[in-house]
Amino acid sequence: MLTVYTSGGRDTRQGEARARLAPTIPDDAVWIDLLEPTDEEKHAVEAACGIDVPTHEEMQEIEVSSRLYEENGAIFATIAVMSSVDSIKPRSTPVTLILAGKRLITLRYIDPIPFGNFSTHAARNLHMLSSGEMATVGLLDAIIDRIADILEMVGADVDSLSWDVFDQRPKSRPMRTRGRDFRDVMFRIGRNGDITSKARESLMTIDRAVIFLSQALDASASKELRSRRKTLSRDIQSLNDHAAFLAQKVAFLLDATLGVLGIEQNNIIKMFSVAAVAFLPPTLIASIYGMNFRFMPELDWPWGYPLAIAGMIVSAILPLVYFKRRGWL
Repeated sequence: MLTVYTSGGRDTRQGEARARLAPTIPDDAVWIDLLEPTDEEKHAVEAACGIDVPTHEEMQEIEVSSRLYEENGAIFATIAVMSSVDSIKPRSTPVTLILAGKRLITLRYIDPIPFGNFSTHAARNLHMLSSGEMATVGLLDAIIDRIADILEMVGADVDSLSWDVFDQRPKSRPMRTRGRDFRDVMFRIGRNGDITSKARESLMTIDRAVIFLSQALDASASKELRSRRKTLSRDIQSLNDHAAFLAQKVAFLLDATLGVLGIEQNNIIKMFSVAAVAFLPPTLIASIYGMNFRFMPELDWPWGYPLAIAGMIVSAILPLVYFKRRGWL
């Protein structure tokens, strides 16, 4: 779909059926948004702006030279933008920003939340669409704000996980239920770690893009634009530090969870070990008197059977008392 935003805040949305017939780019267009564009929409933008729109495969290349470059007077910057964070499988997908003259062209194959937030914000604040550079800074700011919200969500969930892992209250739930809870904790830890790594990747690509745009546009940028780019850089740095802290805390929680699981398993093994030691002496006594030798003096004892039973009971109790006094139980 092709969406065009003009300096007056007006947007023109052209669906696939109309775009196949005659996609048009107004002369006062400031932001041209291409969402899963058709070939006709790409050709229309290329003809109107004098650029070559990169393909989906070219957007996914990871080399810096393929993500940040200048061509035919236009500046190309591809960043990673997070989407589907609330779903089971969060995504990080490349989005290309193209500054061609005074126009911003965005090429994307996802519909993340920051784009909708920025378009709504720009409709209420028309100065955000005064130029392509201003629209670029505003869009990057919306993306960074979304990453901040995501990291806040991860931080809150990590704090909740920390309480679940280190909860020292008596466990009244059965072992099977507790094991299932630990599987849920491991899943949440893994998901938070995945989201944090994707957030750091997105921040890294945005930071590179901001530096590249600053170097390419610093001579022609206004004081307001330079100030906003510096603010973006500071926000990125602070979020990078916070994401690194969350990554360390997630790794610590993973190690702690594995340690707690190891303690739970050791308790189970300890129960079997104590039972084996407690039943070993009675088993020995029963084995001795269960032998089928012809001459065994105890066989003729009138109290032989009760004495053997008493010996087995005492031999089972003594190890338990010893373990209790040593603090092993």
